[in-house]
Amino acid sequence: MSVNLDTVEEKLVSEVRLNPLQAKVFVLIIKKGKMTAEAIAKNLDISTEGALDTAKKLIDLGGFIDITKTEFESTHPRFAVVNMYRRMCQRENIPFKKNLLVDNISIVLENPYDDARTK
Repeated sequence: MSVNLDTVEEKLVSEVRLNPLQAKVFVLIIKKGKMTAEAIAKNLDISTEGALDTAKKLIDLGGFIDITKTEFESTHPRFAVVNMYRRMCQRENIPFKKNLLVDNISIVLENPYDDARTK
């Protein structure tokens, strides 16, 4: 089962157990770089409060780091995706082991991540 940019959000939901909005926000930051809650809200047509809550939850889940109280960034996808997967395994008492689908998610996100940060 392959992963591409069109299916990556769906795979984040199924494999890493993000909710659909968390997956959207995570992929948005990967593709566009550091953003405020207001910018996330505008990009996804959601409330600023919803964007802020979701971004803060992604910090707890291991996907984001907070730059300021309202500005968020992702760590490198290879680190962020595995980190989120590890934490999901801990929450659900699943043994943490290599997961090729999780690895493929991070590989697919690498180029957009690098592109957004080398402009």
